Amino acid sequence: MGKARLEAFSDGVIAIIITIMVLELKVPHGDSLQELAPLVPVFLSYVLSFLYVGIYWNNHHHMLHAARTVNGGVLWANLHLLFWLSLFPFATGWMGENHFTAVPSALYGVVLLMAAIAYWILQQAIIRAEGNASVLQRAVGRDLKGKLSPLFYIAAILSTLWTPWVSEALYVAVALLWLVPDRRIETLIGHERPQ
Repeated sequence: MGKARLEAFSDGVIAIIITIMVLELKVPHGDSLQELAPLVPVFLSYVLSFLYVGIYWNNHHHMLHAARTVNGGVLWANLHLLFWLSLFPFATGWMGENHFTAVPSALYGVVLLMAAIAYWILQQAIIRAEGNASVLQRAVGRDLKGKLSPLFYIAAILSTLWTPWVSEALYVAVALLWLVPDRRIETLIGHERPQ
């Protein structure tokens, strides 16, 4: 089975997720800069989530670029990832509207954690479909970033019980960790192409 439809469908869903998130930014009714002040938390949560969705889109693209084939397991694993990504607008809006309070921030962390787990499951499904000699298997190697991220998310979720700002700092830290795409996939694919 080819991967083009999987990529196109995923790109479409991710574009819709971003669209829904931006539609949650409500325009103030006044014309002064003071009217924008209450929107700062909503905007900051949007920026963080936009960054996360962008990171997932970029890394998803690289992962599928390394894949040679997809099967039913990969399709379901991809839908699982898209399900958790589709919850970003809700979690983002709730956290921003409530100014990063504990419960909304914890829910945001749960959505991030589940998306990370779903991404790992998709990665493993592709590797299983192609075997351990796959480009993706060689590229991810020990996958230190992939193993650290869920630990940071769990720490962030737990920190909301005491100091929610620590959880926000951890969410930003993980985003910064993933901001630069994984160059191992590009490097391996570049070496395997005929010159």
